[in-house]
Formats: sequence, structure tokens, C-alpha cells
Amino acid sequence: MEIKIPNVAESITEVVIAEWLKKDGDNVKIDEAVCTVETDKASQEIYAEAAGVLKIVVQAGETIAVGTVIAKIETNGQAPAPVKENVTETTTKTEISAPSSAKTGKIVDMVVTPIAESITEVVVGSWLKQDGDFVNLDDALCEIETDKATQEMPAIASGILRIVAKAGSVLKIGDLICKIEETNAPAKTQAVANNTNVPTPTQQTAQVSQKDSYASGTPSPAAAKILDEKGMNASEVKGTGVDGRITKNDATLAEKSAPKTIQTDSNPKTESVEIATGERVQRRVRMTQMRKTIAKRLVAVKNETAMLTTFNEVNMKPIMDLRAKYKDEFKEKHNVGLGFMSFFAKAAANALLQIPEVNAYIDNGEIVYNDFVDISVAVSAPKGLVVPVLRNVEDMNFAQIEKGIVNLATKAKNNTLSIDDMTGGTFTITNGGIFGSMLSTPIINAPQSAILGMHNIVERPMAVNGQVQILPIMYVALSYDHRIIDGREAVTFLVTIKKYLENPERLLLNL
Repeated sequence: MEIKIPNVAESITEVVIAEWLKKDGDNVKIDEAVCTVETDKASQEIYAEAAGVLKIVVQAGETIAVGTVIAKIETNGQAPAPVKENVTETTTKTEISAPSSAKTGKIVDMVVTPIAESITEVVVGSWLKQDGDFVNLDDALCEIETDKATQEMPAIASGILRIVAKAGSVLKIGDLICKIEETNAPAKTQAVANNTNVPTPTQQTAQVSQKDSYASGTPSPAAAKILDEKGMNASEVKGTGVDGRITKNDATLAEKSAPKTIQTDSNPKTESVEIATGERVQRRVRMTQMRKTIAKRLVAVKNETAMLTTFNEVNMKPIMDLRAKYKDEFKEKHNVGLGFMSFFAKAAANALLQIPEVNAYIDNGEIVYNDFVDISVAVSAPKGLVVPVLRNVEDMNFAQIEKGIVNLATKAKNNTLSIDDMTGGTFTITNGGIFGSMLSTPIINAPQSAILGMHNIVERPMAVNGQVQILPIMYVALSYDHRIIDGREAVTFLVTIKKYLENPERLLLNL
């Protein structure tokens, strides 16, 4: 049984194999997680569709198209039986495969097909098959790179591959990239050798495993993060994964080597001197698909929007007093803590309905106004910053908002956010204050037109009714797209937020 990459979402055409949770040859159970795949939006696990022996086809770190076979399962549920040797016979029979010479005479041309309306040329990446290899229908032949994404080109027929365009070639849409000489599928033949050294399947596997692979010494994404935290280089760790890949367990158990000591010879009584030898090591870690997408979008926003930021300060004492008074009662009744985010989310929802330009976005020369409020909440996940969405915040109460935020944060921590959790959003709130940020200019989350930045709370002197008081103050920032939002709307929006936060009873009375 083949395991293929399922259709994740309409806009997702390729994924990255992040990490194999099972090894090649392992027995797996039905519905057991076998690997983790990454898209530009989220990560998810792929499950076994049957019980049996796992045969891995695509290694971790590879970028593949939706529908590609990544593994196979021998559904008998047993490991392959060892080859029996008959010591009384001198003749060894081994079954091998060879391409059949029976050809149909038909040669199929493969050209670069249209990918998107704006794409006029592509670059041939690495060839996954070699010239002269037999390929089956739908086998991935090579990688095609554009300025937007990388995707694989599948074979449109079965036969012998004849490569025309080498890796690195720049081709236009419709150019010939390779040919396929149609032949029958490889036929099994009997190779009989008397007293010859024909390697057994076990020996062949051992020989293959001894060969160097691109995966050898390469850490998985989780292992790379652990090694980075320990300040270790991948060369210091021996990988026990498939083809020598460094697994998460290898990185966890790895210990940094002790500093070298040098014994001086001038005086025999002199003790050994420990010298710290600094290592000038560089590491190259492949960017995840999610990180690549984040990088592209942030640069695009800076280049394509007229973004600027306005600031204000908020006296947080009224909210802090309210929380201190009711937090125990609130948690006992709703089984969730009362945090600051629910106040900011509710204040933002009310302000967005009053100033709809901040809740709108530009689409093909038109302004799209949203009469609902879906707030994207920036959450720090193990693989990067993600912005899952709370929907219809304008109709939610404080308990519903707090429970929704806890649910999204838990999913982000466990890498279980779905595409639906990440899709949409009309406005974003990010809280850099939890990391100690005092002031920042957050970048808009496209295609939205504005983002609200929260910061840390610091006690500062303020003039109140002619007297100086020490109060807990937070600076808030609103970054916005000046193409759609004027300064008047931006400042009015931030002042409205300030009004609601300094007078939280207005939120309860909807004033």
C-alpha cells in the first residue's frame, strides 16, 4: 500500500518532509503517525493507512508535490523473511530486475507546462532520475524552480528517460525538457551463477547503508534546534537515523566535548593548564518552508505597502485592579484565567466596527470592508511565529476569547494547527511585551491593513489631575497601510483602544 501526500488545502501544492517518526523497515500499526510534513502555513502528521512494514521512499528534508508517494507499506505485517541458504547446493539463484528490451517505438516529448499566469520561465533544478533510467508513469523526474515555488515534474509515460535540459538550465514555457522512450515495464529474469559471489538481499542492504548519503550527519529540524540551543555542531554528533541522519534523540543525548588541555614541559612540577579553545564553526541549516514563506511575505509587505506606525500610552491600572478583584472568581466559573489579551481583543473588535477602514483591505484596486472581526493572534511556536485566527470576536465574551486563545496557543505549541486555523483574519494583535519589548513597529500581516502591538508594563510617573502618580504604563503601537488608512483614522482607532482599556466598564456596557 502506498502512502501519498494528501491534498492539504486548495492553495498548497507542495510540502516538505520535516521528520520521519518511524524508521525504514519498522513495523507500523494502522493510523500510527509515521512522519511530519511542513507547508508554508502549518505542520501536520501523516498516518499509516494499514498495518505492516514501512518502506521509506522520500527522505526527510525533501520538497515534494501533493500526491507524491513518500512511503510504502508491506501489508503482511511481517518483516521480509531472510534468504535461506541450502548448503547442499552449489548453485545460487537470485531474482533481479532488468529493463525489458521490448519497446513500442513511441517517443514522448515532455515540455515545461504553464504553471501560473505570471510565470514565463523556469529553472531546471536537480534531476531525481538519471539519463537512461527506466521510469514509471507519474514518477518524479526533476525539480522545476520558479520565483514563487519549487515543484516536481512527474513522468507522463513509462519508459527509458532521455534528458535534454541539464540541471541549471533556464527554460521558457513549452520548451523541451526530456524525452521518454516508451517500453514495457521491467521484467524479472533469473540470473543463475555457479559458485559466484552473488550478494544476498541482506548483504545488499548492508552495502547500501555503508555508502555516504546526503542525509548522513544532517540533523532533523527538531534536532537542529536542540543542537543550536546547546551550542553544538552537527559534526560532533553521530546520527543513528536512516542513512546516518541525526535524530531528535541523538541531539538530546549529545554532550559537548570537554575543552582541550595542554601540559607544559618546561617544569615537570607544573600542573596542566586548561586553555579554552574557541571554535570558529559555521553551520548551514536548511530553511523550513514556513520560514521561507514568512520571509517572503514580510519583505513583500515592506515593499508593497505604505506602512507607518503611530503610538500611544495606556494606563493599565484600571484593568489590573479589575483582574485582581475578579480573577479567582472568573477562573472558578469559566475554568480559564483572565488575561490582558481578552481586554485588548474586545477593545479592538469594538474599535474596528467603529472605524471600518482599519478592518478593510485592498484587492485589485477595490477596498473590501469586513462587517465582522476575525483577529489573528501572533503566537510563538517551535518552528516560528504563527498567527492563528479567532473568528467573530465581536460576538464573543471574555471567557470565550480566553478559551479560544488558550486553544490556539496549545495547538501552536504541539504543531497541530490546521489550515483552517491559519486562514483568514481581518486584523492582527501581537504581544512583544511577554519577551520584554518596551516599544516596536510591528509589520502588517498581509493582506490585512493594520496590526496592533502590545508591549511590557512598566511603572512610570504620570501627571493625573495636577499631581504626579506612579502608574503601570504600556506603550501601544498601530502599524497601518497609509494607502487605505489615513492618519486621522489610525490615531482615532488607537485613542479608542486607549479609552476602552482605561475604562474597561465601557467594554461591558458596549459604549
